[in-house]
Amino acid sequence: MAEKNDRVVIHTDGSCLSNPGPGGWAAKLACKGKSRCVAGGFCLTTNNRMEIYAAIMGLEQLTRPCVVSLYSDSQYLCNAVEKKWLDNWHKNNWRKSDKKPVVNRDLWEKLSIQLERHSVKFHWIRGHAGNKDNEDVDLLARHWAQLGDLPDDPGYSGEQ
Repeated sequence: MAEKNDRVVIHTDGSCLSNPGPGGWAAKLACKGKSRCVAGGFCLTTNNRMEIYAAIMGLEQLTRPCVVSLYSDSQYLCNAVEKKWLDNWHKNNWRKSDKKPVVNRDLWEKLSIQLERHSVKFHWIRGHAGNKDNEDVDLLARHWAQLGDLPDDPGYSGEQ
C-alpha cells in the first residue's frame, strides 16, 4: 500500500463482548488519499489483546518501512510505547517494575518487530467522541466480535 518513507495514518480499535470473551480488532490505513480496513476476531480473548493486535495487524499491512501516525483509544497501548514501558519490559526480560511478568508478551514482541521496521508515533484519542475514523474501526471491531464461530486466540492463556 505504501512506498518507503510514505506517511501513513492508521486508526485502530479492539473490542471484547465480555472481558475475557469474544473479541474483534480493526485497523484503518490511509495513505495518499486512499484508505482500506483490515479486521478479524477471536472466540476468547481480552480487550487489551485486541487493542494490541489491531496495531500489529495495521502495521503488518505495510510492505515497506513507513512513517506512521497510529491513533488508538487505548491508553494501555499508547502509553506502553510512548512512555517507553515496552522498551523497559524488554530490557528487564519481560518483567514489569514490580517484577511480575508482562501480560500479553507474545503480542508486545510482535509489536516490537513492527516498531523496529517503521517509524511510529502513537496518539491517544478519546473513544466514542465523534472521530469518524475511530468510530469506523470501533464498529468494525465490534462487528467481528459478534460474528461467532471465530478462531482461537493462540496467545490467550486465560491467565490475564
